Amino acid sequence: MSAAQIAALVIFIGMFILIVTEKIERHIVSLVCALLTLVLVFGVFMHSGEAILNSLAIKSFIEPSFWYSAAESSENSSGINWATIIFIAGMMIMVEGMGKAGFFRWLCLRLAKAVEYKVVPLFLAFMIMSAILAMFIDSITVILFLAAATIELAKLLKFNPVPLILSEIFCANLGGSATMCGDPPNIIIGTSLGYSFADFLTNTGLMALVSLVFVIIYFYFCFKNKLVSKADSSTVYPDPKDAITDVKAFTISAVIFFVAVVLLVTHAQTGLTVATIGLFIGVVTLLTSGKDAMVLLKKVDYDTLLFFIGLFVVVSGLEETGILEIIAGFIADISGDNAKMTVAIVMWVSAIASAFVDNIPFAATMIPVIRVLAETTGCSLPVLSWGLAVGTDIGGSATPIGASANVVGISVAAREGHTIGWIRYCSYMAPATIIVILISMVCIFVRYF
Repeated sequence: MSAAQIAALVIFIGMFILIVTEKIERHIVSLVCALLTLVLVFGVFMHSGEAILNSLAIKSFIEPSFWYSAAESSENSSGINWATIIFIAGMMIMVEGMGKAGFFRWLCLRLAKAVEYKVVPLFLAFMIMSAILAMFIDSITVILFLAAATIELAKLLKFNPVPLILSEIFCANLGGSATMCGDPPNIIIGTSLGYSFADFLTNTGLMALVSLVFVIIYFYFCFKNKLVSKADSSTVYPDPKDAITDVKAFTISAVIFFVAVVLLVTHAQTGLTVATIGLFIGVVTLLTSGKDAMVLLKKVDYDTLLFFIGLFVVVSGLEETGILEIIAGFIADISGDNAKMTVAIVMWVSAIASAFVDNIPFAATMIPVIRVLAETTGCSLPVLSWGLAVGTDIGGSATPIGASANVVGISVAAREGHTIGWIRYCSYMAPATIIVILISMVCIFVRYF
């Protein structure tokens, strides 16, 4: 291996270790590692200004296809994926506006009232709602509001909220796998390889739908004896209307959300890229927020956006030095000419890795790998992409640290005195993860081979 390859690999491994140990905030880790990649790998060892420019990808902003194209451009997918950054930032602003208007709490209470505050129907309804919301809204936000609403209803109806929170977490991760905007790895895969919202919905979406049926059955039999309410007839239930803090803001946020969904579903037909949609939604939300615009901007998770930027640069170091081609070659040697084996390896490696490390850097790392695999093994790139998406999205559900939604849900429960330890969590969630990966693998084999 060359000095540049060794340096790129050491920086990448060091970044992963520091992220997993959580001793330093992950956005600081990724930005420092990105700087080391630019200076040491591209500058000192490669003497390549072109590699630096490719990594920063600044010129993508002036390319017409970045803003308007019949399909996402995948010709220059190395370096910082600015489409992902802009889209996530816009959706963050929209979600903050919806939360401030009381949209999510109203939705939870409205659904609870529809099932007459009965625990088992509530359990089933919240799982389905978690999956549906996570198709369009970041799973962290979904769980943050759902878990809080679950705790509130649990106090009111006097039942154990842990079964609902665990099932909501899993269904949020599952729902996120169904669409391009549902989970960050999917956004990265879609914008890097040129897939549309419809491509994900008709591929990973169908797998998620089939899996959701089995997941609901699985969790019902796991928790059916614990879904018991001790509330009496004197209990006073909250009115969903009380959750709406501002009727005008609530109406506007609902309309913006509807417009965002329509634009995402039709973006392959309209030619509007996700970067354009994200920018439009974010700007419209700010313009309609009036004096609250600055409040919404302050609540944007800039640390996550900076983390993405640093991550993309570090991964480009592996790509520019040829490390990812070596990894792809290793996988190709193991699988031989067996396309099914190649897909299975990608899925299971992704799932296992994502159970213990952040699935975002892993997905970003694997995209160039599956591109090389498609070229060298003859296996379909879209099929490998769907396997990677499902593996990274669902694998994170298996452990408490595998996905951000898991951490948030457990934290909300812990604050209310409901501690969910590793053994308790994994005993329910790991089997569910294995079930979904197996179902998805069968779906891929039956449909594409």
